[in-house]
Amino acid sequence: MIRAVPTVPRRFHGRYASWRPSDNGAVTREPGPKTLSEDDRRLIATWAADCAERVLALFEAATADDNRPREAVLGLRAFARGELRIGQARTLAFAAHAAAREAQAPSAVAAARAAGQAVSTAHMAAHAFGAAAYAAKAAAVAAPDNPDSITDEVRQQIALIQPSVADALRQLPPLGRGSSSTLAAVIRQVQDSFTPETRSSTVR
Repeated sequence: MIRAVPTVPRRFHGRYASWRPSDNGAVTREPGPKTLSEDDRRLIATWAADCAERVLALFEAATADDNRPREAVLGLRAFARGELRIGQARTLAFAAHAAAREAQAPSAVAAARAAGQAVSTAHMAAHAFGAAAYAAKAAAVAAPDNPDSITDEVRQQIALIQPSVADALRQLPPLGRGSSSTLAAVIRQVQDSFTPETRSSTVR
């Protein structure tokens, strides 16, 4: 006897996805709230790559012979063009995070994390905010005498958000709430910048 396949919420890399039976009996996965469609992820990917690339020089200045974070950013741009598969992007993300673990300078660690978060946008859109947050952290660590370093970096990140990217990002749920960390604060600040009800209170 053929049994009906119910909708089952499953944990999949940090978000819930719904698995539903199609008309032909195959089970397909619907994107979860932090995932978005592949078309939306391709849009967001370009912005995430821009954020990470802004601080790549901090990593490369400290570890000149390691190109894993740059390869991650280049791979994400290829994904945005439809030239890289999600599985390949995951491999690049693992490599970038490995580079972060091996780096010594705090700014280099954060910059490599930004690249790893950025290329992870290929499989989950919410990672784009992680790229922005780690990029801002890298900028701050690299300029400890500048109290405005994070604010300045976030302004630049927000300026890079095109209207179509903002429309895609708006579909994501509020993130970074309930945490007092620097990374969470950056995520809130970026996300609030294109939310109509909070736009007036964001970075000026």
